[in-house]
Amino acid sequence: MIKKILLVLALILVVFCIIAALQPANFAITRSVLITAPPSVVAPHVNDLHLWEGWSPWAKLDPSMTVTYGGPAAGEGATYHWAGNNEVGEGKMTITESRMPELVGLSLEFMKPFAATNHTEFAFQPQGNGTAVTWTMTGTKNFMMKAAHLVMNIEKKVGGDFEKGLAQLKAVSEAGAPKS
Repeated sequence: MIKKILLVLALILVVFCIIAALQPANFAITRSVLITAPPSVVAPHVNDLHLWEGWSPWAKLDPSMTVTYGGPAAGEGATYHWAGNNEVGEGKMTITESRMPELVGLSLEFMKPFAATNHTEFAFQPQGNGTAVTWTMTGTKNFMMKAAHLVMNIEKKVGGDFEKGLAQLKAVSEAGAPKS
């Protein structure tokens, strides 16, 4: 009886591994929001990593998180290294492209709780008297990430964080926008 149970468990594990291995290697998570402020007001909140604490969905998850800035104050080459609790982990962001006020691209390196490198992009499109902001993260999934995506809805989790961050970016941008 125990042999049959172990055989069934082994078979389930093999099937799970095969299904995980066959998952797409690439992923993209995108969320957008319309902000009632011009791109020249919105984009600096992303292009200057020192301003992320005012809107980032992760900034307040760990009050004792350590943050270190490097490179220029803003734009290409600016870096933000964080280390915190299990909710925020450890990683580093580097602005790799800054075309103000249209686009900010970042390399996002996660060190803990898992190692990964992804590309993140913020696009700012004028729309009427406001700005359509699109936040996209793309990357490649290794086998462990493919397996995790099977049991957790990473798209929903990270997408929810993006939605929260964009709502907070909207609030800080609209508070600093010139009144018409």
